[in-house]
Amino acid sequence: MIEKMTFLSITGPKPDFDRVVETYLSKYEMHLENAMTEMKNAQGIAPFLEENPYKEELQQIRSVCKEYAEMLPQASQKAEGDMPLERAVEVVHDLTETLTGSMEQKKTLKDEIALLEESYRKIVPFIGLNYDIRKILHFDHIKYSFGRMPVEYYQKLQEYVYDSMDALISECTRDGDFVYLVYFVPQRDEDKVDAVFASMYFEKIFIPDEYTGSPEEQINQLHEKIKDHQEKVFRIDVQIAEYLQNHGAEILAASARLERQAVNFDVRKYAACTKHDYHTFYIICGWMGEKDAKRFRKEIEEDEKVFCFAEKDVSKLLNGPPTKLRHPAILKPFEMFLEMYGLPSYNEIDPTPLLALTYMVFFGFMFGDLGQGAVLCIGGALLYRLKGMRLAGIISCCGVFSMIFGLLFGSVFGFEDVIEPLWLHPQTAMTNLPFFGSLNTVFVVAVAIGMGIILLCMVLNIINGLRQHNAEKAVLDTNGIVGLIFYGSIVLCVVLYMTGHALPAAVVLLVMFGIPLLLLFLKEPIMNKVQKKAELIEGGAGMFITQGFFEMFEMLLSYFSNTLSFVRIGAFAVSHAAMMGVVMMLAGAESGGSISWPVVILGNLFICGLEGLIVGIQVLRLEYYELFSRFYTGGGRAFRPYGKEEKAA
Repeated sequence: MIEKMTFLSITGPKPDFDRVVETYLSKYEMHLENAMTEMKNAQGIAPFLEENPYKEELQQIRSVCKEYAEMLPQASQKAEGDMPLERAVEVVHDLTETLTGSMEQKKTLKDEIALLEESYRKIVPFIGLNYDIRKILHFDHIKYSFGRMPVEYYQKLQEYVYDSMDALISECTRDGDFVYLVYFVPQRDEDKVDAVFASMYFEKIFIPDEYTGSPEEQINQLHEKIKDHQEKVFRIDVQIAEYLQNHGAEILAASARLERQAVNFDVRKYAACTKHDYHTFYIICGWMGEKDAKRFRKEIEEDEKVFCFAEKDVSKLLNGPPTKLRHPAILKPFEMFLEMYGLPSYNEIDPTPLLALTYMVFFGFMFGDLGQGAVLCIGGALLYRLKGMRLAGIISCCGVFSMIFGLLFGSVFGFEDVIEPLWLHPQTAMTNLPFFGSLNTVFVVAVAIGMGIILLCMVLNIINGLRQHNAEKAVLDTNGIVGLIFYGSIVLCVVLYMTGHALPAAVVLLVMFGIPLLLLFLKEPIMNKVQKKAELIEGGAGMFITQGFFEMFEMLLSYFSNTLSFVRIGAFAVSHAAMMGVVMMLAGAESGGSISWPVVILGNLFICGLEGLIVGIQVLRLEYYELFSRFYTGGGRAFRPYGKEEKAA
């Protein structure tokens, strides 16, 4: 259901702002509105502009907690505490003073390790070169190039070109795709040899003038330096870990206190202040649940510095009430589908109970199998409990109804002869109807369910129209009172005819169908008359008649197509049984011989996954297009109590 909201305006002396937020508002869920926006016509108010004095401390402790998150939970599992704000600031200062030097030293060492590793990566491909690199880099008359070449081109170079060049090649290493090498050439032939190597896709690698000795010697030196730096970093981490282990509880408590202070301080973003040199007051406004608002107002009765006013006429407000849903645990997962479509407006019926019930019933009807339903129920329940996945919770609930319909259909993992059906077998049960002859029973039941659901949605649309004081929606809409009478008359006549009863007299039928159609046809001039518009028919009579004719045709077609859309419920029930029949046939269960259990298991898993996904999507389509489109707009805005997003982040 949608919780009733109360709009509160809270004011008091500006210096008392933090105390009020910390003492009172932090206990309640309040959807804050921008006071400057809500009071835009008021005189003498200004934004509450103030910089958080604890911003630096908060950033410092956030940085430490983020970098050493793995160490802190080991130090203390309890992050909440009622630490005084002054003490929290002292803890941050002590922490910063203790760790700043260590962290800076660690950063310097890590930067040096990165440079050493980069040097290591550059020189290691040339480990096979047994010569002092620095001497090579300072040759005067011999030119050199370090680089790599694809293996196939290196082989071609050796076979066809190398003997005709004045160049010396020193192969160093290979990595499968490339050969790393150094070639030397007299200065006079440098351009010609470079061109030949470039044509063989030789890639030059720059070697800086920072190495001494051979590559192997240099690699050993770099390895030792990296190892030495890593040991220093490790010792620093040990020191930091010991400090965090000893002071972890205080650090986490200080972090929690400063985070709470930041959330409370940010209420200023929504607040306003009066423009007075003396006795400046703050103004906070927003929405609270009706029960919370009563408790809050009772709590501040004895506080002379806090004044609270409840706005009774919400039509005066710029923003209407937000939507706060309260559902029992079994309905909570289905809020996901509601959020995907849009939350209900404050004065709109909450469709969650109807959505949950119809979704589970439709799914169970279309996927009726006792064994597969048990798998969905247990698997979904485990995922929902362990991972908190709302979709898994929905699957678990649908699994229960799949089990129920599995008992009604007598189906267990595709076996139709293990238990007797409490109702019928979807594939074989037939019903004789006048005019249509013999039809599958589940198709007939599915259409009957659809007609009942459409009538229910029309009733809900009428209620929504009355709540919203929308006469057109409640009375003259295709899903309003007039549409309900028309479609209800059709349903009544169909039921009477199919059950062999006599239809009402022609005059009664004319009244049942003619008057609602006429009212729907004349909806525009009727509403223009009610609204006292000067022109009853816009665009002339000819255009009105033409447009009305096509609208009537579209309405009748939509009633027919929407009703037939529910046939898919029965169709999937039959197709599910048919697909499992194919699995049983492949497994040899229908031939009377030995059953191939691997085929049965794999077939059940395949059907459970594939058809379960398809059925879930089809049921959601029915919910959105056949149910919600008749009575639900989903134009509400979520109730977002201040501080929740910050704490979640």
